[in-house]
Amino acid sequence: MFLSVFVSETELQFLFVPDGIVYPSFQYYGNGPEMYRKGEMPVLDYFNASPKDYRCIFTSGATAALKLIGETFPWNCDSNFMYTMENHNSVLGIREYALSKGAAAFAVDIESPLYRAGANKSDETSIKVSLHQVQQRTEVQSLEREPTGNAYNLFAFPSECNFSGSRFSLDMVNHIKENAEEILGGSQFGMGSWMVLIDAAKGCTTQPPDLLKYPADFVVISFYKLFGYPTGLGALIVRNDAAKILKKTYFSGGTVAASFADVDFVKRRESIEELFEDGTVSYLSIASIHHGFKILNSLTTHAICRHTTSLTIYVEKILLSLRHDNGENSCIIYKSRASKLPYHESGSILSFNLKRSDGSWFGYREVEKLAALSGIQLRTGCFCNPGACAKYLGLSHSDLLSNLEAGHVCWDDNDIVNGKPTGAVRISFAYMSTYEDAKKFIDFITTSFLRKSTEPGNGSLLRTRSIASSSKGLDKRHSSTGYCLKSITIYPIKSCGGFSVESWPLNNSGLKYDREWLLRSLTGEILTQKKVPEMGFISPSIDLNQGIMFVESPRSRVKLQIKLTDSSPGVKEEIELYAKSFEVQQYENEINLWFSNAVGRPCTLLRCSTVKDGVCRNKDRGMSMCRDVGNRLNFANEAQLLLITEESVADLNNKLSLNVQKGTGETSSIPVNPMRFRPNLVVSGGEPYAEDGWRRLEIGSKYFTSLGGCNRCQMVNFVHQDGRVQKSNEPLATIASYRRVKGKILFGILLTYETNDEIELQVGEEVHPTSE
Repeated sequence: MFLSVFVSETELQFLFVPDGIVYPSFQYYGNGPEMYRKGEMPVLDYFNASPKDYRCIFTSGATAALKLIGETFPWNCDSNFMYTMENHNSVLGIREYALSKGAAAFAVDIESPLYRAGANKSDETSIKVSLHQVQQRTEVQSLEREPTGNAYNLFAFPSECNFSGSRFSLDMVNHIKENAEEILGGSQFGMGSWMVLIDAAKGCTTQPPDLLKYPADFVVISFYKLFGYPTGLGALIVRNDAAKILKKTYFSGGTVAASFADVDFVKRRESIEELFEDGTVSYLSIASIHHGFKILNSLTTHAICRHTTSLTIYVEKILLSLRHDNGENSCIIYKSRASKLPYHESGSILSFNLKRSDGSWFGYREVEKLAALSGIQLRTGCFCNPGACAKYLGLSHSDLLSNLEAGHVCWDDNDIVNGKPTGAVRISFAYMSTYEDAKKFIDFITTSFLRKSTEPGNGSLLRTRSIASSSKGLDKRHSSTGYCLKSITIYPIKSCGGFSVESWPLNNSGLKYDREWLLRSLTGEILTQKKVPEMGFISPSIDLNQGIMFVESPRSRVKLQIKLTDSSPGVKEEIELYAKSFEVQQYENEINLWFSNAVGRPCTLLRCSTVKDGVCRNKDRGMSMCRDVGNRLNFANEAQLLLITEESVADLNNKLSLNVQKGTGETSSIPVNPMRFRPNLVVSGGEPYAEDGWRRLEIGSKYFTSLGGCNRCQMVNFVHQDGRVQKSNEPLATIASYRRVKGKILFGILLTYETNDEIELQVGEEVHPTSE
């Protein structure tokens, strides 16, 4: 995308070139405000809104438009804010303004059929609503007062639910404005003047509300949801008579005709746009929307709607038909049960969750992560629509509180709590979506989540090979299998490079000095390769005889030296990491500056001095990644050591080669070096993935316990070569195709050292695993 702007005293030319397609430039003469005001005409035209009745107020987005309504609406103790359960958080936020002024607020369920395009008004069933609990905050309770009937009330609903895709009947605009008291059962909540707000941020992408037919008072939109560009621009379309009742408090430079600095006097602008648009609007972005509307008008919203709906129906039918080999449904789609719409009036989104063959749920985060590896971008969670999320997932208030107490909050990874999903997966289609896109998505779901008869149960794709056994306990040890320790690697600084040794001491934290240091940003964030891949170029090594850690980086000519035993340690502090408390040592500015240059951002080096808590606080791992709950860890994520086998890596490379031969893999992804997995120990001998069945193992005279498979992330897809970081989807995408269990992509096993004795571990020692 290229943007070129030329400005002179008399004209401004704007050339918008999306995706390499050059559109004709156009000119506006005069100053910025005169230019951008012309941008409101295509907006009003799109909604069939006459400039005599409506004005367009540009905002920084749909959320800002909703906030503007909430803070300027004339709430009082007799006012009511009514809204459907299916509303975005940005609409629910208006409730705060209403309640703070003593107004009542309540959610409703709409019991009438949903939107039917082209239906006659006489064919529409009367709007029926059922009220949820009435909310009021102040001591002044409207229920105890005689209603005056002069209050202004507000009803808000989305033209299309962004969770289920359900479209609400736009005829509700007329019903509420004309018959609110009847619809609300003759209660006092129906009295007064009712105004209607339509959240059209989702619905206007395919079916914009016709404001000539459905004269809503307020309509909010977001332009990036229409065109994908520009971001940070939205609009409030407001009826002229509705704008007159809004009470704005704040004023800024462009919103006043005159003001005095030392006297309480201000004369505000009379124009609706000038009164409500604070500061300089993004008039260059506003100019660009002409091109977006040009595209939409050339395609027509009717054609866009038919196109996106056909793709949605196609995917929906396929998903509903998918079955596991035992006949169990694999997909649950969330749609309004009250809807009696024909298929051609469905929305352009599908929200769903996937189930395993045993009836348990796949977590939505698992679906999202695997989709990203396949080049498919999905939205997951509750989509900032808590009412619809709870309604369609069947979550009660007690369920929601229980989830919160279990540590689940918006945007986290807790996708399954107490056996129930906390959100869903959403797929969306737009005018540029194709049948091939839909087919790719279906193939992804079928390949990744549908169990075939050749696969193990419970939705597991992991094929383990249990090691042979002879008798009990240590008698099951392999005495002649040929397992041998091939390499030992220590990673002193968390997420930085490692160094290999022939022998190294073990202590109560695993390999001595392993992940004993970390880097922290100035904002307190712990730096890792996931966010700062350049950390992989930092190469530390430790000389035990000299008692020095040497650190090198291609960005520094100086090899840094850090003494392991500092007679004058720096300032100490406590930090929280993985639900554990650590006492850490800080370093002087010279060392911090070296690392800041090495990673390209300001940071500080910290060393683990003392682990304050001996075990992880959350043994269920709700808030902690830790799995080694009984031993000391430095800054390792889950356990003291990570082990992989050469045979497992060789098998993975064979699969990657086959993918390349089939034309489905990346040539640059093979071969994968064992060090890509950042193991501490590499073992050879035996069958691929034999380590899956190991429970204990003896290396020389040292004993270790297996904590199970290591859950891999996209760090294994980073290749550090020639001073550059290359990223791909491999090998994680291939590993996920056959090494996945309950949302985890497993490769290698985690170990803990069983004793506290400091003893040497040596390359070449025999490895004797046991199955118990």
